[in-house]
Amino acid sequence: MIKYRENENLSFEEYYDFLKRSDLGGQYPKERFEERIRRLLARRSVAITARNDEEKLIGIAFGATDFTYFLFVTDLGVDRAYAKQGIGSELLVRLQEAAGGKDDITVVTVAHETATGFYEKCGYVSENRLFWKRCNLWSEFKVI
Repeated sequence: MIKYRENENLSFEEYYDFLKRSDLGGQYPKERFEERIRRLLARRSVAITARNDEEKLIGIAFGATDFTYFLFVTDLGVDRAYAKQGIGSELLVRLQEAAGGKDDITVVTVAHETATGFYEKCGYVSENRLFWKRCNLWSEFKVI
């Protein structure tokens, strides 16, 4: 049975271990990795975690929100051993509810090209008016 929790505090070590077991570990830049992840864990607006029966972290969804109109999904990942079981879509639903609910909160994200089908399946649409500017220091690497 999967247990979902809202705004659970995670240690860097537990999150790092999770990143090695999910595809999310390839989205972060290598520059000041640990410092930035610790800041992410301390300052995200809203978070939903998923754990298995042994309390192992198997899924996360983090977002930045104004709790009134918008939620930007910054991180969404599921342990590869638990993929395709509906955990990712459930995390998204619960994240939107935690931010204010489907009647008030519009959800936005920048999806990795490998995740576009997942978001489409969840009812998200791609818009060409989304603008973004990458930070100066962003060298890609994979958490292993």
